[in-house]
Amino acid sequence: MEINMKEYSILLEETPLTEKMIEGVLDRIIEQIDDVEKILLVPPDITRCYSGGGQITAYLYWKLSKRTEVFIMPAVGTHRAMTRDEQKNFFDPAIPEEAFLYHDWKSDTVKLGTIPETFCESVSNGKYVKEISVETDRRLLDKSFDLILSIGQVVPHEVVGMANYTKNILVGLGGRGMINESHMMGAVCNLETIMGEINTPVRKVFDYAEEEFLSQIPIVYILTVACEEHGNSAIYGIFTGDSRRVFEQAAALATKKNITFVSKPVKKVVAWLEPKEFTSFWVGNKAIYRTRMIIEDGGELLIIAPGVKTFGENSEVDALIRKYGYNGTPYTMDLVRQGIFKGMEMVAAHMIHSSSEGRFTITYAVNPQNMTKEEIESVGWSFMDASEALLKYPLDQMKEGYNKMKDGEEVYMVKAPALGVWKILPS
Repeated sequence: MEINMKEYSILLEETPLTEKMIEGVLDRIIEQIDDVEKILLVPPDITRCYSGGGQITAYLYWKLSKRTEVFIMPAVGTHRAMTRDEQKNFFDPAIPEEAFLYHDWKSDTVKLGTIPETFCESVSNGKYVKEISVETDRRLLDKSFDLILSIGQVVPHEVVGMANYTKNILVGLGGRGMINESHMMGAVCNLETIMGEINTPVRKVFDYAEEEFLSQIPIVYILTVACEEHGNSAIYGIFTGDSRRVFEQAAALATKKNITFVSKPVKKVVAWLEPKEFTSFWVGNKAIYRTRMIIEDGGELLIIAPGVKTFGENSEVDALIRKYGYNGTPYTMDLVRQGIFKGMEMVAAHMIHSSSEGRFTITYAVNPQNMTKEEIESVGWSFMDASEALLKYPLDQMKEGYNKMKDGEEVYMVKAPALGVWKILPS
């Protein structure tokens, strides 16, 4: 379906955008919306709390709902549904609960088509030889909505290289086939060659799906590039339109703002997981794969995660992680070949992403009332009490990057691992 919406963007590399600047871009979109009876907003969920997606969604909802019906369907993928408190905190407490729709990746999708095995083999250099199913939420196709505004943050990502753009539709509102198969492709192609890159094997798969299957859906993208500053979101760019060019512009800025280079490997990294944002290891393990490239062999990663309560975002995933743990690629791929993860390949991919492959140790500092020492150690990690970790590594007294502690220990602090990737500066 042809939309013919003009592209608008604004970016500042040195200072964050003001609220007025962001609203100015959103107003340009709103001005172009005419004769539309029903609109769907597709924002991220609370696991992207620094994206600016909450404030953008709220602004659009109140502006557009004055003249048309507006609904909000967070792109949760395989994450659990947002609670009412999370809806209030992330968006706006005044937005009525009935405005929210829930996407269930197991039951709410329809199949759009298939990406051929030959294409997947080609873009993966022979590492992934299997066709990939393309699904999305049925309500995007059944004429329920005249316009879909997809709101997402472009940031380095372990599977696709750079989120977001069509990932919001194909994974955030996707089904079992696409989610499992795209994650497995990313895992076998090596996340360390993928993270922060724009034209990766999985992105090429998404591009194929967009060209062949999504053109019938009236989608406009609103993409942000954001950083964490003093515990708050700082948006440096907002890009809008319905073409890949919008994603490319955002990705170029994200490359500058969200990839951090260090001069040499680090002996110890300390990463902080915001309790409201990270309640499961499924999401929290970003602290592992976003920082793993800078940790030296024999080094340590300490993750302080007082809000984590589960391994997976649902019982099926949680049970598999508890049973098989994070034991490296060879072990996990052997289980895949045995058919252990049939229909749940995304879990195997997650296990591969979340392993140190024996290069360094991983210690999780959690609230013992949420997760026990035995649970943490059962999946291959070391345990620490989060309260003890915070006494030793007080966040408010530490800066992002290198810190020398009172006892002389040198650590590298990462306060928002979900907002970037850390790499060694090329020689």
